[in-house]
Amino acid sequence: MTAISKRRRIWGWFFFDWASQPYNTLLITFIFAPYMNELIGDGAQAQTIWAFGIAVGGVIIALGAPILGAMADHSGARLRWIWVFSAMYVLGAFGIWWAVPEGPNVVLILGFFVIGMIGMEFATIFTNSMLPDLGRPDEIGRISGNGWAFGYLGGLVALTIMLLFFAEGADTGRTLIGLAPAFGLDAGAREGTRFVGPLTGLWYIAFMVPFFWWVRDPAPMRAGMGAERRALAEVIGTIRQLPQTPSMFSYLGASMFYRDALNGMYFFGGIYASGVLGWSVVDVGVFGILALVSGALFAWLGGYADDRFGPKAVIVAAILVLLVVAISIATISRSSVYGIALPPGSALPDILFYGCGILIGAAGGTLQSASRSMMVRQARPGQMTQSFGLYGLAGKATAFLAPSLIGVVTAVTGSQQIGVTPLIGLFALGLILLSFVKPQGDPAE
Repeated sequence: MTAISKRRRIWGWFFFDWASQPYNTLLITFIFAPYMNELIGDGAQAQTIWAFGIAVGGVIIALGAPILGAMADHSGARLRWIWVFSAMYVLGAFGIWWAVPEGPNVVLILGFFVIGMIGMEFATIFTNSMLPDLGRPDEIGRISGNGWAFGYLGGLVALTIMLLFFAEGADTGRTLIGLAPAFGLDAGAREGTRFVGPLTGLWYIAFMVPFFWWVRDPAPMRAGMGAERRALAEVIGTIRQLPQTPSMFSYLGASMFYRDALNGMYFFGGIYASGVLGWSVVDVGVFGILALVSGALFAWLGGYADDRFGPKAVIVAAILVLLVVAISIATISRSSVYGIALPPGSALPDILFYGCGILIGAAGGTLQSASRSMMVRQARPGQMTQSFGLYGLAGKATAFLAPSLIGVVTAVTGSQQIGVTPLIGLFALGLILLSFVKPQGDPAE
């Protein structure tokens, strides 16, 4: 069989980001989340239910991520696991079709959503661990940034298709450009908006073809009997030894909090805009287009900044921007911004929230790309997949924290605005812990 060139391997790896991004873009943030708000009918209640559903998925991901990573390090069988979790992704995405407007089974719908989210997150652990095999150390930042940018572009294209041809307004039954939903889908039954699930699944199936065609595992190793037991023992041993590698320990702690806060913004941005500002699914979709354009641009630019200044400097800058955004979001409503009362019908809240979306896209894409690059520098040689499993654990060990805090605070106060204030503290904690991280990681033993 003809050897696959380095360029094709890199492009194949990029296509995972392109294929998987619509789960984040269409389901988690910009289409399905505000539609859930419409189904439930009460913004605070919807935000609370959404929060606890995501928290359940976060606990499952946290428990499984490091063990799966260690098993892959033992066997080298990353692609096999990606196939398995891809099936979960597709199943969960297609299940969104049953989110009917009349008498929705919220538990069933959230169950499908969480299955797909778990599949996406677990598959990402294995694809991220392939990054150091794609280029020289001085190329990793640029490759990671280009991958994120390509993924954002894929999300943008999928969102644009959804808004132009499928997602209908609840009042008008028409898409963004005034069309009835494509393929004869029934606007009255919200089939156009519900098609977001099948579209996300079909998109993934189609665009994972280049990934599986061009990406290969490293030389396989024999796992032998008891691979799961050995993997678990190795994970426990690695976690116990983390204090001996203070830079990696601090980085995993920092990323645990700031990535949780960023995910909180993604998870609740759409449902927040729908409940607080009264935006429709289409309005939130336009917001998403702006965020994705800025995300793609700055993820690409951030890759070059990563190679020039190092990932730590890029991460710090991005967190500072997101801290300002978190404070802004909590103070924007229809009646006031930053505590200043507004006249009825003011467009300022909409303008400011669109601006927040642009900054979330720009800083969020840059932060995720640089974080992936930083993990390569912190990871231990020969344990890359396991290290990314721990990175996945760090990203999900407190994945229940932001949704749970938002859910509890929202339920107690009855306010979506006050409900999102925990994000401010999580970003601040991440920034403090990041000060203890060495840019190139702990010295080799």
